[in-house]
Amino acid sequence: MDTRIPEGKARIFAVYGKGGIGKSTTSSNLSAAFSKLGKRVIQIGCDPKHDSTFTLTKRMIPTVIDVLESVNFHEEELRPEDFVFEGYNGVQCVEAGGPPAGTGCGGYVVGQTVKLLKQHHLLEDADVVVFDVLGDVVCGGFAAPLQHAHQALIVTANDFDSIFALNRIAAAIEVKAKHYPVRIGGVIANRSVETDEIDRFTDAVGLQRLAHFPLLDVIRRSRLKKSTVFEMDPEPELEAAQQEYLRLAQSLLDGVESQRATPMKDRDIFDFLGFA
Repeated sequence: MDTRIPEGKARIFAVYGKGGIGKSTTSSNLSAAFSKLGKRVIQIGCDPKHDSTFTLTKRMIPTVIDVLESVNFHEEELRPEDFVFEGYNGVQCVEAGGPPAGTGCGGYVVGQTVKLLKQHHLLEDADVVVFDVLGDVVCGGFAAPLQHAHQALIVTANDFDSIFALNRIAAAIEVKAKHYPVRIGGVIANRSVETDEIDRFTDAVGLQRLAHFPLLDVIRRSRLKKSTVFEMDPEPELEAAQQEYLRLAQSLLDGVESQRATPMKDRDIFDFLGFA
């Protein structure tokens, strides 16, 4: 399958993974890397916490649900500058937001955000779009990015819970792939010293690991400083992380081969990972 960016159209990636695995950090640094390679980038946070882009913008930006409420949900009154904010190195940032706790459905907000972006042709006016999607809940509106993405990237660590979530997410993407062009682009190992269990699993189900970001204190500190890894003071570990993000971004632009996974049943993955 030809995965090169179509001329004049954005390459759209949706980033999934277990809650707390570092998707927002990964997404923001990847968006920054794309921008460093000269691409026009939009990052869309799809989590009610609306903190996906704060390392890019240095603040919690107004959410789509906030601005929709401000115009009594008359979306025709909104302009792109009402909900799109420029971040580090020109990355355009959007946060979907979510309803108040205990009310409504956060997935609905994601769907409305995608609708609004399409109405203003923002998805077409970029080279790269990165959806940073809530945890491992690939249902309802939180699956909406899969209807628009070319490839889904799954972030995982080298432990049972993360790989279990990886398997579930891969299964959900394969279901979506029956009706939409989205395919799995690959797996990103994050916050892991080793990748042996990740690699053993990806080999078994037909996936590939695209990158490895070890458990580095400099990455943790970058988020505390509201910065991407490209803005931190130089040090050897930092340079290695920067180069890995740039390498990953370039490989995605060049076109990694899309994959068709054969996810395991829940009981089988318990056996496979030695938790029977």
